[in-house]
Amino acid sequence: MNLPVLPPHFGAHRYFRYHDLLTQRYGGRVQKVSLNAGFTCPNRDGTLGRRGCTFCNNAGFTPAYLQRPLGLTEQLDEGIGRLRRRYPQTRHFFAYFQAYTNTYGELEQLKSQYELALSHPDIDGLVIGTRPDCLPESLLAYLSALAKDFPLEVEIGIESCDDAVLARVNRGHDFATSADAIRRVAAHGLPVTGHLLFGLPGESRADQLQAAALLSALPLASLKLHQLQLIRGTALASQWRRNSAAVPLFSPADYIELVIDFLERLSPDIAIQRIGSEVPARLRLAPAEAMPLSVLQQNVAARMLERETWQGRLYRVA
Repeated sequence: MNLPVLPPHFGAHRYFRYHDLLTQRYGGRVQKVSLNAGFTCPNRDGTLGRRGCTFCNNAGFTPAYLQRPLGLTEQLDEGIGRLRRRYPQTRHFFAYFQAYTNTYGELEQLKSQYELALSHPDIDGLVIGTRPDCLPESLLAYLSALAKDFPLEVEIGIESCDDAVLARVNRGHDFATSADAIRRVAAHGLPVTGHLLFGLPGESRADQLQAAALLSALPLASLKLHQLQLIRGTALASQWRRNSAAVPLFSPADYIELVIDFLERLSPDIAIQRIGSEVPARLRLAPAEAMPLSVLQQNVAARMLERETWQGRLYRVA
């Protein structure tokens, strides 16, 4: 068997791992400290709607300490303490504005929150999670200036590249809005991470694989992949209770194959931050059992080796 010559930035892996990229760039392990800065979302405050996205319950993907009424500095202290105990080799901490839409507000309000986080003695950079329709040019100009002194990334919730799917889950924007936002953020010299959620109702396997080509054509620095899991208290969970056939969920084996099929078609220059999601068991309605992320990563790596494949093997420049 002729062994493939993989891109050197893959290291010992078969896909481009974001963790390795950060370690090389900053000379040691980097951890993100999740924050809830009290922002809301235009899909919840009545600007676009009040129901929110049908899959969304922030408690399902933010740490437990964010469910308590802590100020921003207290959240940072708590999060850093937890991460230090779990990953004592960590060299750098980035403040991760994660909950809801963290660019949705008056510019001065946003600046005060970002700068408060950066004033913490243990924080070296920022990661700001948001929607693609909440990125005005005035904010991007400010972030671009801030990024001259601190590492700064913008994380955009794309979720799907199919407009019908986005409408079905009450997302409130189309894929063109995501593509435009990614281009505009990157034009300001800011690294962009995309967030993709596989398995939303109405999305076909062909749609999921086509997303790899669509996203490869955009100036994305990195990508997070998540599989649909139903979180208690969401509209999608209620829909599944009424008719589970309308909201099919991945088996672990099928999701592993999808991730690999997707990675094969994705540009090898897009770093992969995550290949799956974890939801606390107390909040997860379905599936009943979920593969731990570390096991998923091991199984994807083993299966890629079995298939003799790698990220970008089927990628073609458009």
